[in-house]
Amino acid sequence: MFEGQEDLSTPTQPTLTLEDFDYSLPEELIAQFPTSNRTASRLLHLDAHGQLADRSFSDIMNLLCPGDLLIFNDTRVIKARLWGNKVTGGKIEALIERITGTDEALAHLKSSKSPKPGSRLAFADSVACEVLRRQDDLFHLRFDRPVIDVLENYGHVPLPPYIQHDDTKEDLDRYQTVYARHPGAVAAPTAGLHFDEHLLKKMKLAGIDMAFVTLHVGAGTFRPVRDNDISKHKMHSEWYTISPECVHAIEQAKARGSRIIAVGTTSVRALESCASKHGGRIQSGSDDTQLFITPGFQWHVVDAMVTNFHLPKSTLLMLVAAFCGLESMRKAYAHAVAQRYRFFSYGDAMFIERPTQEKGIPHAV
Repeated sequence: MFEGQEDLSTPTQPTLTLEDFDYSLPEELIAQFPTSNRTASRLLHLDAHGQLADRSFSDIMNLLCPGDLLIFNDTRVIKARLWGNKVTGGKIEALIERITGTDEALAHLKSSKSPKPGSRLAFADSVACEVLRRQDDLFHLRFDRPVIDVLENYGHVPLPPYIQHDDTKEDLDRYQTVYARHPGAVAAPTAGLHFDEHLLKKMKLAGIDMAFVTLHVGAGTFRPVRDNDISKHKMHSEWYTISPECVHAIEQAKARGSRIIAVGTTSVRALESCASKHGGRIQSGSDDTQLFITPGFQWHVVDAMVTNFHLPKSTLLMLVAAFCGLESMRKAYAHAVAQRYRFFSYGDAMFIERPTQEKGIPHAV
């Protein structure tokens, strides 16, 4: 492997198929709205021995120890969804995937017929836009004004496809973490939605350390895995950055033997992507990642994680299975369904401790 190249491989394991990550979920368990307050959700604890315990999210304080380092993703969700028309009159929906320049962006476009390069679009009756080119399944767009201004004035909260109501003022607040700082995500890092300012203050007073990475979550996080042989899936690309301050916090935590606890799969992905590129060590800097974490993955950084419940057959569920073990994941999800936990972005959470060994599959320590 060339120096600086991301190691996307996993050790040889028995072939896993898409069906290995399927589970039955009653539709009424898909949370359509957030809880009354951020910490009011439930928390399923899966410990390092595979044991489950039902808790409230506020109980997370009982699962943390002084010196633990929690790493949050401080990306900020932009109002990335726009509705408009082609100049020819057909309706069109745009979901901005990535802002690439002051007035340019890559976007998913949904319409009766895909627009061709050179096509003109209009959003909110006053925003002109030109389709420059097609880039895989995205469209390169150029607006007549700064993209950020367009989204701020005319955009809508990009709620996930399984949430069946139009965005509201409540979504503008609750589909955003309280510590969001850097605009660029088109989907929320949902594990972080459970933390409020009061809980963060309690953690700080208890001697629990905090650091931040930035990974701009893309719409590709909802892209289905279409091939039954999951090794053939092409992972979407996301941009991340890790600051020198975060690197220092990790080094200090490792030196004193404290746990690194990632808040959300996006924090996991940023940390492990960086480590996979640098021989197991974290370095500061920015990069794109297409890392696909599946069972057998060699872990370098994360010891525990906070995460929401994920869609059947999704890459995020595969990441969770890689972290805690396939059988433990299945057991936890079956329990969550039986106990009627709330699922997905506005749903409940899990606190997962990584086992030292998953049924014969070694993990890095």
